[in-house]
Amino acid sequence: MKTCVVYDSQFGNTERIAQAIAEALSAAGPARAVRASQAQAAELGDVDLLIIGSPTVAWKPTPPVQAFLQGLSAASLGRLRIACFDTRMHLPFFMSRSAGEVMAKRLKALGAEPLLPPEGFWVKGREGPLQDGELERAAEWARTLRDRYESA
Repeated sequence: MKTCVVYDSQFGNTERIAQAIAEALSAAGPARAVRASQAQAAELGDVDLLIIGSPTVAWKPTPPVQAFLQGLSAASLGRLRIACFDTRMHLPFFMSRSAGEVMAKRLKALGAEPLLPPEGFWVKGREGPLQDGELERAAEWARTLRDRYESA
């Protein structure tokens, strides 16, 4: 299983989550984490699992992740299995939309179905740091993705 984790990060928190996910998935095959500003849909030809992650900024992904998503097509997604995650702060319910949900909606519009619902990882404030245990939770989420991929 070849995995690519495409992410953006403003303060390093989402990058740390992306790296933890890629590292956990490397036990099942090659896995790399790539910044969205450096990723291109054409590079996905040899990838089996695409994971996209972004901080939640104004209830949506960052501009580099949005640009990456806009560059995708149904053809570029092809047979890829996909998943999304975001980093976010604890906010009141009426303010709690997530970038993961926005990304998953875009991918579904292209005909892709995420292996799991989008996952949110918690930061303590706008700039972080990550809440305790989130890197371990990211690795566990990655293992759940691997199991879902293998059983699909």
